[in-house]
Amino acid sequence: MKLLKDLIYDVRIEEVFGTTHIAVESICIDSRMAKPMGLFVAIKGTQVDGHDYIASALANGATTIVCEEVTDGAADIEGTTFVKVKDSSKALGYIASAYFDNPTSEMKVVAVTGTNGKTTTVNLLHSLFRIMDRKAGLVGTVENKINDKTIESTHTTPDAISIQKLFREMADEGCKFCFIEASSHALAQNRLAGTSIQVAVFTNITHDHLDYHLTFDNYISAKKKLFDNLSLSAFALVNSDDTHAEDIVDNCKARVITYGIHSFADEKVRIVENQLKGLHLHINGTDLYSRLVGGFNASNLTAVFSVAKNL
Repeated sequence: MKLLKDLIYDVRIEEVFGTTHIAVESICIDSRMAKPMGLFVAIKGTQVDGHDYIASALANGATTIVCEEVTDGAADIEGTTFVKVKDSSKALGYIASAYFDNPTSEMKVVAVTGTNGKTTTVNLLHSLFRIMDRKAGLVGTVENKINDKTIESTHTTPDAISIQKLFREMADEGCKFCFIEASSHALAQNRLAGTSIQVAVFTNITHDHLDYHLTFDNYISAKKKLFDNLSLSAFALVNSDDTHAEDIVDNCKARVITYGIHSFADEKVRIVENQLKGLHLHINGTDLYSRLVGGFNASNLTAVFSVAKNL
């Protein structure tokens, strides 16, 4: 059980109707999952508006509603607290993190974003850290992992409640690192709000996913969110071979480290051999051998090497 006042401590609140000294025993974004003494967050989605289901959540016993709009009379319902916020999706991330006792404060989270290379980079990082006997979690398109235990994955980046619950399970299992694929959809929908990210990696960007983002500028802005929200103590690792690398870290407060094959970079890689038997790379004086092939994997491997080195 948590107190509402503790769950909304970091949330940007516009107005509160009722008391914040109220117990919360569950949180949800699906009104059908609402329970007595539960908290329901109404989110405006691309297909469905959660505000249309506030009555349903209340009927199922929810006593706290977090929303962007409060209808006349709704705030007068006895025993119910309405919290009006500027952005429900962002508020959800902070509420979910607080509900699960801020799990990412107990580990170093590395979030990888980009059109291509996310899955490979995240999986290589997790494998590398496990080989080095570091306890680590993975959140990916194909699967999620807590150390060596595999958990089925349904989204590239789960919803905010699911991901914070997963982070808590990782922290409870002793994970000190977590490697996560951060999709543009998830970033646009604030699913990582409330997550403490120590490292953000940008692999590349191409004209994909415009069916969702509509414009390329919107797509870049979604990716850029990850870097805009980094703290001063974090670092950003960006592929300088991509023409949009500078745009991605524009106004980024964290330390910026570049890596690249064809451009000037802090972590400069030279492909010595690229054959069917694998790659031989030379990264700033270090030789790296891999059974992976292709220039794109040379870039992915350099990102992995650079993250591990700088951590």
